[in-house]
Amino acid sequence: MTGRPPHIAIIGAGIGGLASALRLAHAGARVTVFERHAHPGGKMRTTPSRAGPVDAGPTVLTMKHVFEKLFDDTGSALSNHVTLKQEDILARHFWPDGTTLDLMANPTASIENVSAAFGPKIADEFSAFSKRAAMLFDAFDAPMMQTAAPSLHALSATVLRNPRLIPKMDPLRTLSRSLSAQFSEPKLAQLFGRYATYVGGIPDASPALLSLIWHAESQGVWHVEGGMHKLAQAIAARATDLGARFHYNAHVHRIEMQNGKPSAIETETGRIPIDAVLFNGDPRALYTGLLGNKSRTAVTSDATERRSLSAYVHSFAAIAEGADLAGHNVFFCTNPNDEFSALAKGQMPRDATLYICAQDRFGGATPDGPERFEIIMNAPPAPDSSTLSPEDQERCHSATLQRLARFGLHFTPRPQAGSLTMPEHFAAMFPASNGSLYGRSPHGMMAAFQRPTVRSKIPGLYLVGGGVHPGAGTPMATLCAAHAAEAITQDLSLTSTSQQADTHGGTSTVSQTMANAPSPSSAS
Repeated sequence: MTGRPPHIAIIGAGIGGLASALRLAHAGARVTVFERHAHPGGKMRTTPSRAGPVDAGPTVLTMKHVFEKLFDDTGSALSNHVTLKQEDILARHFWPDGTTLDLMANPTASIENVSAAFGPKIADEFSAFSKRAAMLFDAFDAPMMQTAAPSLHALSATVLRNPRLIPKMDPLRTLSRSLSAQFSEPKLAQLFGRYATYVGGIPDASPALLSLIWHAESQGVWHVEGGMHKLAQAIAARATDLGARFHYNAHVHRIEMQNGKPSAIETETGRIPIDAVLFNGDPRALYTGLLGNKSRTAVTSDATERRSLSAYVHSFAAIAEGADLAGHNVFFCTNPNDEFSALAKGQMPRDATLYICAQDRFGGATPDGPERFEIIMNAPPAPDSSTLSPEDQERCHSATLQRLARFGLHFTPRPQAGSLTMPEHFAAMFPASNGSLYGRSPHGMMAAFQRPTVRSKIPGLYLVGGGVHPGAGTPMATLCAAHAAEAITQDLSLTSTSQQADTHGGTSTVSQTMANAPSPSSAS
């Protein structure tokens, strides 16, 4: 490079912003990250408890290779910064009639468990489903996830080269209807239908292609030693080592434009000239004008509406009794149609499936004393006009604990309603999101092509995160960061001056900027 390297402002230190900061700093750019909260991670947040920080966001880490590549590409190794350990049990599943099922990292063990629970015929159906998911994942990884801007033409070309994919895609069916055709056991259709909620969708409105998520999960689930937030801290620390600067409790009010391009950002401390902006927030915040009227044209309404699901999230420490929990657990509702029809109407379900992360049981550990729990129930998004009702919070809190009590699971001491994060809380934490945790809804066959891509409609203003292609989830947002960094590198003619070596001899430590910030808390 000749002259002074370009200055790139990254708005938001979620996983997409962090991974982008690391890649761009390694490429030689001047990178400044502005985060309105007191800590990095975005939705990868924690809440305090008497047993230590409780993960209150993502808890399942899949596609480990995506994170390994992030560090490999930037002159280091993932293992130098965090410790990941693979789980033998992918998830333990409970049904109201007493049926249980463990899906395992060992595919043979999963088949055996399905056969023991439901019989050999259902095990054969499960094996066929797994092969189908693997075929779909392998076919669509390159033309969809590994490209910055997917096109219907490229997707069609992939299908034309392999016509056998058409029946596997089941393009005329929703996920729930496709699963009902593949499984004669309704419990397995219910189990895999839940994968639509991984990206904020309802199974009967989401495309059947989402079944490929099972392949990603079946390839391995890991936990981050110390909690998921350690991954966010490690990426921020590594980016800091390479020259990126982080400002926490720093709210960006406006993106200033000149000649149709970003020229500066405005914060409480003043105006900061920049050469490009990478926005790591919900794209709807741009469309609604939260960062200035001139940036509203960066995305269209089709790229932000309809909204995906939100969640009711409990995070607390207690002693659990009455159920044999693994690290990841799912307690299914009696009738999924009742749950999802309520969500479609914008209502809290009376009988809902509950996910429980028992993070102190990872690796088969048996906790002695209070342990940390996160309980997640799907929720409708919170409209702009909605307000938080203490009565609704207490009602959701009580219904959740009563639901688990029917499975025989009890907590001592009983968690308080204050341990519950509602959609309205998420809406306040992530402006203009309506509390939606996954950006735009995945409903409809064309949803993947309607999601915004890393190059916005305004030159010099880029997008990254779960609301941007390739979509929601920690691995997807990290892949999105690779696409965003590549686009910025190409457009600004950045080239790394050297392959910088790793400066860490072991586990990364928090940067000085981060050390001065308050500890992670849902209150921010």
